Amino acid sequence: MKYHPDRNPDDSSAEDKFKEASEAAEVLMDGQKRSAYDQFGHAAVDGSQGGGFANTGSFSSIFEDVFGDVFSGGRGGQSQVQRGSDLKYVLHLDLEEAVKGANPKINIPTLVGCTECSGSGAKKGTSPIDCVQCGGLGQVSARQGFFSIQQTCPRCRGKGKVVSDPCTGCRGQGRVEEQKTLAVKIPPGVDTGDRIRLPGQGEAGANGGPAGDLYVQIDVRDHSIFNRDGEDLYCEVPISFVDAALGGELEVPTLEGRVNLKIPPETQTEKLFRLRGKGVNVTQVRGGGVGDLYCKIVVETPVNLSKKQKDLLCEFADEYSEKQSPRQANWLDGVKHFIDSLTD
Repeated sequence: MKYHPDRNPDDSSAEDKFKEASEAAEVLMDGQKRSAYDQFGHAAVDGSQGGGFANTGSFSSIFEDVFGDVFSGGRGGQSQVQRGSDLKYVLHLDLEEAVKGANPKINIPTLVGCTECSGSGAKKGTSPIDCVQCGGLGQVSARQGFFSIQQTCPRCRGKGKVVSDPCTGCRGQGRVEEQKTLAVKIPPGVDTGDRIRLPGQGEAGANGGPAGDLYVQIDVRDHSIFNRDGEDLYCEVPISFVDAALGGELEVPTLEGRVNLKIPPETQTEKLFRLRGKGVNVTQVRGGGVGDLYCKIVVETPVNLSKKQKDLLCEFADEYSEKQSPRQANWLDGVKHFIDSLTD
């Protein structure tokens, strides 16, 4: 209708398009011509090569421009062969498993091909039969104006076949739901958000189509000691104010065991100490190296002091000067300047 001569008077290009569309419809209406086109392409129906008609453009482009999605149902039910759906499984791991790698087994609910009917949907010993409405073509003709177009058969839904005696195992669906147990190899260094693809382990395809894929998505649980940032690990190390002032040595945890950390005198809270090579090895998953472990010092104020301890602290306070707390002194100076600026 877009290129009809009545809508495009004196437009020779529209007239040519209309002729080509009419010739295309003629091929679609003629089973013999259509079969030849399906097998051999445009050459089989090109009048210039002894075929059914000639045109000045590509048959496929005319087909798409004029008819759009009208014929998207496919040819002879072949389009009903469908790839199975992809599946997603969230795998929760401890930090140690993610860092060192693991081989867990997972149970996946999925659709698999019915073994009783070999995926045909028909009872054992029988086979699907040609659809009586479309004669096994998967399509039926329908009138639309002066065109006769092909549409997907509503009875067999384009398959061309119907199951008259359904399989009792799958009720004619050709697929059944099943719990599938799979072993998954988790490489060392994975992190939350990483995905592992298992080809062909998704849902079985319909009508003999290939199976989809299974994507295992990693989720690493929070750890009681370590926080992870890429290839690096972080942890807090609480120390007494005596160790912070005088220095000392203490044991800190790593994923490979304990190591000694030297605390120099006059260490301030939030000071970071770097332990090289004690982080995460991401070589296999990201091509990098081994990260580091960062220990953040947290100076802890003592509680439940005895009277003697309090007396000693008071004696210490008498000997204490502001110069021994440079950060506090600088902060107090900043506060004084701020207050003075408000009163000016």
